[in-house]
Amino acid sequence: MKPFLLKSFLLLVLLCGRGLQPAALAAADKPLVVGMELAYPPFEMRDERGEPAGVSVDLALALGQALGRPVQIQNLPFDGLIPALKTGRIELIVSSLTATPERAASIDFSEHYLKTGLCLLAASRSDVQSVGDLSKAGRTVVVKKGTTGHLYAARHLTGARVVVLDKETTAALEVAQGKADAFLYDQMSTFKNWRKHPDSTRAVLEPFQTENWAMGIRKGNEALRTAVNAFLSDYKAAGGFERLGDKWLAEQKAEFKKRGIPFYF
Repeated sequence: MKPFLLKSFLLLVLLCGRGLQPAALAAADKPLVVGMELAYPPFEMRDERGEPAGVSVDLALALGQALGRPVQIQNLPFDGLIPALKTGRIELIVSSLTATPERAASIDFSEHYLKTGLCLLAASRSDVQSVGDLSKAGRTVVVKKGTTGHLYAARHLTGARVVVLDKETTAALEVAQGKADAFLYDQMSTFKNWRKHPDSTRAVLEPFQTENWAMGIRKGNEALRTAVNAFLSDYKAAGGFERLGDKWLAEQKAEFKKRGIPFYF
């Protein structure tokens, strides 16, 4: 038996042993429809041929292989992913999704598979050194709509002018052009945007709020959640996340090590 078929068979045996019938996981030839926004490299993006690529894509494909189901990726706006999951348009979210209590009220989450944090992309000519410098009159902060940075700014930065934008690239450009003091976003993207604008921005990578990423699952789909959690445990034990980091995030791993900041997986 081929290794990936053996893996799928063993997972099926495990799930049945937990009282879940194979039918609960859907027919093997039924695609696993995964939602993600392909605008967040190196996690979710398109390659030079226009095909989905990145950390989350590789992770979703490995999950599909373990479940014995083909994977169909739907590219959706980030703030449309949870509505699409709840209405059944997609079966799973794998899109750098932070597990929050607010989101857990409407969807279920898998076990966490990545730890990150919110940090700052600051303008070089701004005197901002930390998030504590932002909540005052005269400061302009940009955030991406629907992200945890957006939620944080709405709750905590009431003294600043908060500008909500649809695209990460637009928010980073606002900082690079000196129109905003800082962009609240995750560490990985902040590093990437700093490298794009090294002369006009600064990466303040130490997180002011730690976060955990997980896969989003429709409430009540316990069979899929059990299967996903079993996969994540096995994938981590087999070094899958370490390989993802080496493949997609080698430069970031080196920079984080140099700064003494823990890496993600």
